[in-house]
Amino acid sequence: MSRVINTANPGKRRNQLRRTIAELLRHLMFKRELDDEAKDMTAAMVFALREIAQTVEETTTAWEKRNYYLKADRFRSEWEWVLPAAERLEELAIQGHWQKLPHELARLAPHFKDIRIAKMTRSPSVWKASYQLLLRKASPKRT
Repeated sequence: MSRVINTANPGKRRNQLRRTIAELLRHLMFKRELDDEAKDMTAAMVFALREIAQTVEETTTAWEKRNYYLKADRFRSEWEWVLPAAERLEELAIQGHWQKLPHELARLAPHFKDIRIAKMTRSPSVWKASYQLLLRKASPKRT
């Protein structure tokens, strides 16, 4: 029996998510007005940032099992901005404080400056209906 190799390791998923967010940032920069698509894109960024945080935990957990505690701590501190960014975006989306969106996007942009986008590769289906999903998942929190 041959070995099963997982090709979707945390690093690869993290890079794919970073690329998705970089493309969403680019799309949002060219938006003239806040429409339903912009709301969906913002919500999709929230989900992607949360998933990035999850991949960071998967990576650091594996390193800690090998006693690479310093490496894991440095890696965590390098990515500590992810969850607060997701929480800020989620809060502004749920509470409807869309005037804060440009400021939050400007805070996010430096974290993705290393990603070069020559061609948009993400389909609109990636973010379609994300805003409604975010509202549904957040509604128990609001009550």
